[in-house]
Amino acid sequence: MPNDRPTLALIGGTGALGSGLAMRWAAAGYPVILGSRSREKAEAAARAILPANGAPPVRGDDNIGAARAADIVVLAVPFSNHVAILEEIKDAVLGKIVVDTVVPLVPPKVSLVQLPAQGSAAQMAQQLLGERAQVVSAFHNVGAAKLRAGGAIDSDVLVFGNSRQARDVVIALIRAIGIRGIDAGPIANSVAAEALTSVLIGINKRYKMDGAGIRITGFPGGGSDA
Repeated sequence: MPNDRPTLALIGGTGALGSGLAMRWAAAGYPVILGSRSREKAEAAARAILPANGAPPVRGDDNIGAARAADIVVLAVPFSNHVAILEEIKDAVLGKIVVDTVVPLVPPKVSLVQLPAQGSAAQMAQQLLGERAQVVSAFHNVGAAKLRAGGAIDSDVLVFGNSRQARDVVIALIRAIGIRGIDAGPIANSVAAEALTSVLIGINKRYKMDGAGIRITGFPGGGSDA
């Protein structure tokens, strides 16, 4: 049976979060492309990921090639590279959903909330891309180590975007890898989840934990799915 799932490009796919998401989606049967500034690095990382459930082998490419070949583009890069990579791929994401996972962490004080003048990384992305793409922000508060470990993840993912339809698409992608996605409204609200990342980093440090997350309570019947 042909794979009719959308092809996903992970820009920053050789990093911890990008590779963790790539592993999860490839195992769930999605065609995945890893994007990197170095095509050779992306190809090497792609060979280490085993697809399942009818997914083709994971591919590696440079950032522009990966973004151009995908139906949905996921941006998982450090905040310091955020704007430069958006500028690099902006013509390749025309008409696509761009899932922005970027959090404005500013070393060395990454446990201190330091939001950009534009409000949030997601708002920066939407302003830069304009009408080229529909930006949806997500995955701010899920640890990369948990994704890579492959087990169950006991936290929710808040999903923000100005298009309800685009948010629904991303929530379905999140559900496919065994996590609950929560519709948290327009892109302006992403500031809350992005700021919360620094708070969670501080909690991890103070309580000597690894991978503190969030869970939204109060759904009827316990809310196994949103």
